[in-house]
Amino acid sequence: MAGTHKKRMEDRFGSFFSFDEDSESEDISLDELEEELKEHKNCDVLVTILTNGEKQRGMATLVEGDLGHTEEALIQTHICSISSEIRSLQEKSWDISLKLKNRKLVETKLAGFVEEIVAPPGLVNILVNGEVNEGYARSLEILSRKLKFVQVDPLINASKALNDIKQELERLRQKALSKISSHIMEIFFAMRNPGTNIQILQQNLLQKHRYLVLFLKEHGSETYGDLCASYVDTMNKVLSTYFHVYVEALEKLKLEIGVPSDFNGHDTSIIDIIIRGREHLRNHGFMFSLGERANILKEIHQPGLVPHISQGNSRTYPYEVIFRSLQKLLMDTASSEYLFMESFFGEESLFYQVFEGPFAVIDQHLDITLPNCHDAVCLMLIICITRKHQLVMCNRQLSCLDNYFDKALMYLWPRFKVVFDMYIQSLYQCDAKTLWIDGTHPHHIARCYVEFTASLVQLNAECGDGQLDMNLERLQSAIEFLLVRLAQTFTTTKLQHLFLLNNYDMAISVLKETGDEAKKLQKYFEEKLESNMMAFVDDLLMEHFSDLLRFVRSHVCKLQKTTCQLL
Repeated sequence: MAGTHKKRMEDRFGSFFSFDEDSESEDISLDELEEELKEHKNCDVLVTILTNGEKQRGMATLVEGDLGHTEEALIQTHICSISSEIRSLQEKSWDISLKLKNRKLVETKLAGFVEEIVAPPGLVNILVNGEVNEGYARSLEILSRKLKFVQVDPLINASKALNDIKQELERLRQKALSKISSHIMEIFFAMRNPGTNIQILQQNLLQKHRYLVLFLKEHGSETYGDLCASYVDTMNKVLSTYFHVYVEALEKLKLEIGVPSDFNGHDTSIIDIIIRGREHLRNHGFMFSLGERANILKEIHQPGLVPHISQGNSRTYPYEVIFRSLQKLLMDTASSEYLFMESFFGEESLFYQVFEGPFAVIDQHLDITLPNCHDAVCLMLIICITRKHQLVMCNRQLSCLDNYFDKALMYLWPRFKVVFDMYIQSLYQCDAKTLWIDGTHPHHIARCYVEFTASLVQLNAECGDGQLDMNLERLQSAIEFLLVRLAQTFTTTKLQHLFLLNNYDMAISVLKETGDEAKKLQKYFEEKLESNMMAFVDDLLMEHFSDLLRFVRSHVCKLQKTTCQLL
């Protein structure tokens, strides 16, 4: 191709230009070239060469432009080809990336599937041969997750791969259920041993196995039901025996007040008990006076009686002390058991099944004791104790004994009203002549009933709910009726008024000791005292200055008539 180009140039320009000249020949200066051109400017050959040169330059320019366009077109075509290849590579890259992502996702899911359904040898060994401890509980969590995994998705459950392992998981489940049930049952049976501290077993052993019970609840409902039934049976028997023994021990510490032996005749009344009590120095005063018995309301949170210690000291207590100790034990035991069962089993209904026995023991005790209790102060104290215990359980935010408290109050109030009516009927039915004592000093029966009234007023202010208000008015009227009947046994009005004055003054003194709660009743007796004081003064004046009094009264009457006529 180079030879062809050389021949073509020689044809056009002749031999004027030599293409064989050494490329390393010396360059000709422009000044010399210009002078040489001037010398040969008239040379035809030179003119022809210059003319052809201009044509060739134009052609070269055209060729150069064509080459530029061609180059640009070629570059553009090349670029388009490269872009197409890049897009193709990108599409392939995206396709490969998507396939890789899908394969990784499949790999992850498959790995998770395999991990969830396959039971490692170490897990199997722990579940079958391991001891029931914290490590065993962690293994149960893994097994529980596997069992839930195969149960959630029907597609997974129907997979062929799962069919091979499903039987193994079921065998592990059955083995775990059996092992857990046996272990916890052993603890339940240990609770039946005499002298066992149940709360320590519950807190130190059973509470550590809460997840075991949860596993039974989720994966073995039948075994879980058997376990609950066993616990209920165990605790029902243990607590029933415990409360029965405690009640029997407490009954030996009871101070007898107003018991049926005091009512040894059909017509025996409360007043008869007072009379016999004064003669035989029995504890009749406790039936009317509150005194230190009120301190028990300040000891609501104190521990209950310890029978063997009290027996060793040969001490006895009014029944309200016995009742508070019994109910305090019930509250503390019920609170502990309720919180444990709520945490361990998560079911409140078990509590009432467990405490059917203890409730029955307490109900039986009350059924025997309360009908034979004729101590109204004791009954009212028991009502106050029950109300305060209700408040204690409310502050603990526990409602497990609400039904028990309601039932107890529904039993106590009617019994109190029966005994209270006995107190009042004794005042109306007693023979005043039999009770009469030759003397105007305060009558001991009147004092007993005033102290009884003051006791009820104080307890009503402490924890009453309005049920006593009307009964207190009835008691007030009955006391007044008794005093008037006793006063009528005296032969003179002066002695009658003096007797009433002394008794009213005694009543006011007793009520003042009660405090502001007895203000209303105190005012009533003060008015009675004032009216009888005026009558008593008239009797004294009439005894010593009868003529003068008749003179004054007659002239006062005449003066009043005269004044009326003038008006």
